[in-house]
Amino acid sequence: MKKKLVTLLTTAVLGVSMLAGCTDATSAGSTTGGNEGGETSQTADQPSVGGKLSGTLNLGMIGPLTGGAAIYGNAVKNGEQIAVDEINAISPDFQIQYNPQDDEHDPEKSVNAYNNLKDWNVQVIAGTVTTGPCLAVSAEANSDRVFMLTPSASSPDVVNGKDNMFQVCFTDPNQGLASAQYIVDNSMATKVAIIYNNSDAYSTGIYQTFNAKATELGLEVVSTTTFTDDTANDFSVQLGEAQSAGADLLFLPIYYQPASLILQQASNMGYAPKFFGVDGMDGILTMEGFDTSLAEGVILLTPFSADATDELTKNFVGKYNANYGETPNQFAADGYDCPYAIYKALEFYADKNGDLDVTGKSADEICSILISVFTNPNFSYDGVTGTGMVWTKEGEVNKAPKAVVIKDGVYVGL
Repeated sequence: MKKKLVTLLTTAVLGVSMLAGCTDATSAGSTTGGNEGGETSQTADQPSVGGKLSGTLNLGMIGPLTGGAAIYGNAVKNGEQIAVDEINAISPDFQIQYNPQDDEHDPEKSVNAYNNLKDWNVQVIAGTVTTGPCLAVSAEANSDRVFMLTPSASSPDVVNGKDNMFQVCFTDPNQGLASAQYIVDNSMATKVAIIYNNSDAYSTGIYQTFNAKATELGLEVVSTTTFTDDTANDFSVQLGEAQSAGADLLFLPIYYQPASLILQQASNMGYAPKFFGVDGMDGILTMEGFDTSLAEGVILLTPFSADATDELTKNFVGKYNANYGETPNQFAADGYDCPYAIYKALEFYADKNGDLDVTGKSADEICSILISVFTNPNFSYDGVTGTGMVWTKEGEVNKAPKAVVIKDGVYVGL
């Protein structure tokens, strides 16, 4: 099954042309000694001049720390805080000042948070967390020339036409393509139903590419129904149609809140298909009041599995558990990778170009530096959400997601 997933992701999703710039995991991702965030790759094409990175970087974050989407924002904030603390501990000459801002998953409030960070003299932003607010803020940041690395805003529109915008999460279209391919490759269903949120860019984008890929692969979609944010409380009609059509798998390209209601209502009506979700469902196991037994057997594609046995993941999961009393989800992991990717990119630049002191440098100067590194095919980053990560000039990351299944209330890698 793992071999099939690797094949699908390197051929159908990730674009093999980008892989020419990656080194293998052993050369690019050493985590020995104090280097807990992985290494950047270096090649003979860019000889090292041995410059050092120093100074203090003002790093901002914007996300929902309160409100209905707070589980995402706080997970990202917590993951980023762990990374910042680690970086500050291992690099005495380079320090990060971290300033997280709450946007309540509201675009207007997100722009207000961005303006607060500008008043603070922010140099780089590791956010925003959710797609709608990120679309609003990224337009402002592009005009102001502030570099943004979003952990989880996965719509292509976030980065389209904005050279300062980069993503750590894989994009919505790739999730749709990979999900359809995975279902077919593993013979998971003969008839598929889809329920998606047609008022949400994230959900709609994944649905569109999933549906197109399913058609291409001959996967029969027997029911497609929708809902909006205002109607996300009663799914009896959608579930009834799927059941009547004989769907043996229900594809849910949605967030965990409506997914939890779908699982509950499907159980109440005795409908038990396979449930297949994407990264927005990560968080359902920590949702207050949710009966995790309802999620037993749910499969989702995510860039992170907390039960992975590599040292980097074990270190991160252990610290997250110790600091916050719970197992980190994918949003926390993507958040953790953001400060490290920025730190490693600045180190890479200093190593290739000479000493770099970031103290007092304008956001515009830092933006130019980071764009030059993230678009350099000789730069790659190994983190908890992927090894050998490289970025396109359009700001999209190339890395392989993982398939996990929920068993006994925890995620288990497939």
